[in-house]
Amino acid sequence: MNESLRSADAPAPDAARVLPGDLESGERAIAPEPEPAGAPKRRILWSGAIPFVLCHLAVIGVFWTGASTAAIVTCVVLLFARLWGVTAGYHRYFSHRTFKTSRWFQNVLAFLAMSSAQKGVLWWGAHHRNHHKHSDAPEDLHSPVQDGFWYSHMLWLFDPRTEATDLSRIKDFAKYPELRWLDRHYLVPPTIVAVVCLATMGWGGLVVGFFLSTVVLWHITFLINSLAHVFGKRRYETKDDSRNHWLLGLLILGEGWHNNHHRYQSSARNGFFWWEIDVTYYVLRALAAVGIVWDLRPVPEHVLEEGRRRDRGEHLLQEAVEAPPVADELPRAA
Repeated sequence: MNESLRSADAPAPDAARVLPGDLESGERAIAPEPEPAGAPKRRILWSGAIPFVLCHLAVIGVFWTGASTAAIVTCVVLLFARLWGVTAGYHRYFSHRTFKTSRWFQNVLAFLAMSSAQKGVLWWGAHHRNHHKHSDAPEDLHSPVQDGFWYSHMLWLFDPRTEATDLSRIKDFAKYPELRWLDRHYLVPPTIVAVVCLATMGWGGLVVGFFLSTVVLWHITFLINSLAHVFGKRRYETKDDSRNHWLLGLLILGEGWHNNHHRYQSSARNGFFWWEIDVTYYVLRALAAVGIVWDLRPVPEHVLEEGRRRDRGEHLLQEAVEAPPVADELPRAA
């Protein structure tokens, strides 16, 4: 079978394990060692934030370049397409494997997601899996419960401990050499998009089409880290503080149904019920209809029923019935 059409689920030769000796220059197989006792809990390498700040300042250039209709349309299209690349690609596919696809479309998802300039596909997936393992615990690198809004929103990106990619957490995708190459050269996809915007629409296309859409995209996706564990309702009793919020659900293409997701991470849909709008899932369903993706993993019926019962408040009645009786406290005789 043609290699480009082989299913992404088929094992690559000699790729079942990722060994230190297999790594290319610049890759690291393990995360940094834990901080020594007495060291600051979180550190910020401010020099690492310079490119991030410059991208924000580039948006100001719109006052000189102007914003053509083509640049504005490009901004909107790139914002939606790359946001979907992050939610469907980085999150639901590479982090959680909630559906299957071919190897060629796996690479399309990786390129599209990486064009959002949120580092490499293996870096993103490994860190997100670490987040679920330690969600809202001290080991969680972007928990608002542990470190507040600004650190969880963006400052964690400039903590030196987040630089490494723990390939042991994402060996299932680290076996693909093309993904390893993209992960090492994570600036290639956004640079290509930026150059195309500049070449086709001039400086206005670069500033509005690329930089403005990128900055807005960053802060929309970052809201899942900083707000989805703080604001909203908790349908399910999970071990973290994840919450569902309808506005985040709309804004981030279904990712705002975050408590649902933390209850059952393997589902291709985060909006478990019909009234929970999940645009990412709708697009995946459309792609499944034409055979580009398949085997979208559903929400088990027992998880749905648990949600229905909790929405009706039946769990409160059950907890009251199962609670041990409390003896009346009477004053003791002197």
